[in-house]
Amino acid sequence: MNMNFKRKLPIPLEVKQMYPLTSELEKVKAERDKAIKAVFTGESDKMILIIGPCSADTEDSVMDYIHRLKLVQEKTADKLIIIPRIYTGKPRTIGDGYKGMVHQPNPNEEPDAFKGIVAVREIHMRALAETGLSTADEMLYPENHRYVSDLLSYVAVGARSVEDQQHRLTASGLNIPVGMKNPTSGDISVMMNSVTAGQHAHQFIYRSWEVESYGNEYVHSILRGYVNKHGQSMPNYHYEDLMHLFEEYAKKPDLKNPAVIIDTNHSNSGKKYLEQIRIAKEVLYSCNYSSDIRKIVKGFMIESYIEDGAQKIGDGVYGKSITDPCLGWEKTERLILDIADSI
Repeated sequence: MNMNFKRKLPIPLEVKQMYPLTSELEKVKAERDKAIKAVFTGESDKMILIIGPCSADTEDSVMDYIHRLKLVQEKTADKLIIIPRIYTGKPRTIGDGYKGMVHQPNPNEEPDAFKGIVAVREIHMRALAETGLSTADEMLYPENHRYVSDLLSYVAVGARSVEDQQHRLTASGLNIPVGMKNPTSGDISVMMNSVTAGQHAHQFIYRSWEVESYGNEYVHSILRGYVNKHGQSMPNYHYEDLMHLFEEYAKKPDLKNPAVIIDTNHSNSGKKYLEQIRIAKEVLYSCNYSSDIRKIVKGFMIESYIEDGAQKIGDGVYGKSITDPCLGWEKTERLILDIADSI
């Protein structure tokens, strides 16, 4: 093979034993999981906010950001459940560039997979321990999920992964909400097929084991916009898009807990990060106008950090994204409070 097998990594159980979750934190996470699931089942009318940097790059600034989120969560607890977005694997359109903390715990140093795995576990655990907020991550590599399976309360499957068999089957074996994004082509049927697959039981191979999953009733859709044949970003968060999705769910009565999260960035905003504010407010207007839309819209996915915009690796601006541009903190706090006031 045209690759160098550098070293064998410890299995997830070994890493969990090295960096264990305390029984107290297990209880905190269990309560969070229960509250989050209640939103997806309709038992709770709160909204979910999966919010944070495009990619988690530096532990100190990410934790600073999450501590700020905690204060806003306390102000909005009657309306919102905030799930810090700590995305530790970064998908790359052409494969090149910074691939996230799991590869490079320090973006300015060479990749180190073991240090990356430890850094990922530590940052998710630190967020839970210091703020009581359990977190979200993207399942970029299904086999890596077991390293943090006891820490995450939400998982997203990205637009480039949503058609992949292993992502769908792994999602069917999780017991937390998993969001399936529409593919970059915008084909809603692909997303809905992925939701169906995730909610069904399967037998497959996972981490060298023959496993049987039982189906995950909390698998749902995420609308993130798409790219047309000319390479132009096209949104899919408008009233008509949401009504169409409601009708698609109605055609699949076997699906449990019909739900959608609206990704306010990516192709929905054309990566114009300031548009996230307007997009969230438009969706809330649609929710208030139509009870059908409100039934399925469970919240938002927002890219936000301490400073507005983005920077290049090495620029050294504290709390500024090194991947896609994000909303800065002042705008973020105002948006969260406005969302709470609109529910």
